[in-house]
Amino acid sequence: MQNLIQFDENSIDWKPAPGPDGDPLEHVSLSFLNVDESAKIVDLLFKFAANEKIHMHRHCSNYSTFTVQGELRTYFPDGNLKSVRPAGVFKSGTPGEAHTEGGGDEDVIVYFSLRPYTDNDPIYELLDENMEVVQIMDFAALKELNEEYSK
Repeated sequence: MQNLIQFDENSIDWKPAPGPDGDPLEHVSLSFLNVDESAKIVDLLFKFAANEKIHMHRHCSNYSTFTVQGELRTYFPDGNLKSVRPAGVFKSGTPGEAHTEGGGDEDVIVYFSLRPYTDNDPIYELLDENMEVVQIMDFAALKELNEEYSK
């Protein structure tokens, strides 16, 4: 029988994820793993609280995800469940439709690799209830946040 090692989230340096108004989001934490200045790629972990959803958003660049723990649930703008990705599921994606996402019945930890390949092209857009853009996140903004958290 194979011994499985459990992922230990206590060894991660979790930081609060900022919301559109700059205040920390209550149900979201993040941890930067790597910010590649030359390739313009950001690798990080997100932790979404169980049975909570993050802000409506739209990916504007290529990305990939790997569910490390729990299950990642994505939802259509109308709130209906779009997909469930349990631990061990990898997905690569391209810019697409607005959605929200969050944890299932337990907190979910997801590895994200965000690939805008430039400083100023948007990685994602946060949207309000009218699907209007309230904040744009790009490589430069994530790099700055990483530097702030690294102090």
